[in-house]
Amino acid sequence: MTSKPIVILGVFVADTAYRAERQPRMGETILGTSFVLGPGGKGSNQSVACGKLGADVSFITRLGKDAFAEMAIRTWKAAGVKPAVIETPDSYTGAAYIFIENGTGNNAIIISPGAAALISPADIDANADLIRSASIFVTQLEQPMDAAIRALAIAKEAGVTTILNPAPAAPLPDSIYPLCDYVTPNETEAEGITGVPVASLDDARKAADVLLRKGVGAALITLGEKGALLHTPKSSDLVPTYSVGPVVETTGAGDAFNGGFAVGLSRGFTPLDAARFGCAVAGISVTRPGTAPSMPALDEAMAVFERAPVGG
Repeated sequence: MTSKPIVILGVFVADTAYRAERQPRMGETILGTSFVLGPGGKGSNQSVACGKLGADVSFITRLGKDAFAEMAIRTWKAAGVKPAVIETPDSYTGAAYIFIENGTGNNAIIISPGAAALISPADIDANADLIRSASIFVTQLEQPMDAAIRALAIAKEAGVTTILNPAPAAPLPDSIYPLCDYVTPNETEAEGITGVPVASLDDARKAADVLLRKGVGAALITLGEKGALLHTPKSSDLVPTYSVGPVVETTGAGDAFNGGFAVGLSRGFTPLDAARFGCAVAGISVTRPGTAPSMPALDEAMAVFERAPVGG
């Protein structure tokens, strides 16, 4: 089964990842245990996930003209991602500080999007035909909100399936919800946009109901090690995780899940099977360090997808 085209709007940043036993307190300096420089940014990571899974994927973004931009182009070429880049030499390519806790693999992140913060509705209009050519359109909230809304509107009007990954968490205008066939927050983001604290599966269903009332087609809330909740007007299913090996780093898990979900839909999977495929992709990614480098190939993901998940 071949994958139909996917178009993603988002941000590339160079990840500067630091590992230590704990985060430093304000004014404190501590010794870390490792440092890695690599490619990141939610939109870019999701594009790389799709590309490594064999999808026909294009990525719309802005880059500076610098060494980090060169890293981006190399990363996309290796993953088979088609760049739709607006060069912005008077700005800089984005960067992110990522702290990773040694004992747990949990993370804390600061993002400076640089040139990608200048993505505008005019940029989206210039790429409107590309968006209309897609079967699946995906965006997040690292680039300006007005650009995301414009892109979702173009895709929705053209009959393209739309996915909004509302990360990082931010207040959303009511107008954005009806443009989204799927909204894919984690627990924290779900609480931020619905006002419902998500500490249990029942809480997740309450938050998902809020999203449906706001006009989204379906809510897909990721719940960490518990899996993901696919909640539609007709059904509500908990998709369990896949245990692939020891957890090394969770940083790219959400992007792996979203990329896998988009690829599953583009390959004609049912939404529930696409969510299961997303869990398989994420299950592999957390066993590896890094964000984009942790994304699996299609044969790896299919091998995991075809076996029983945890609790499945």
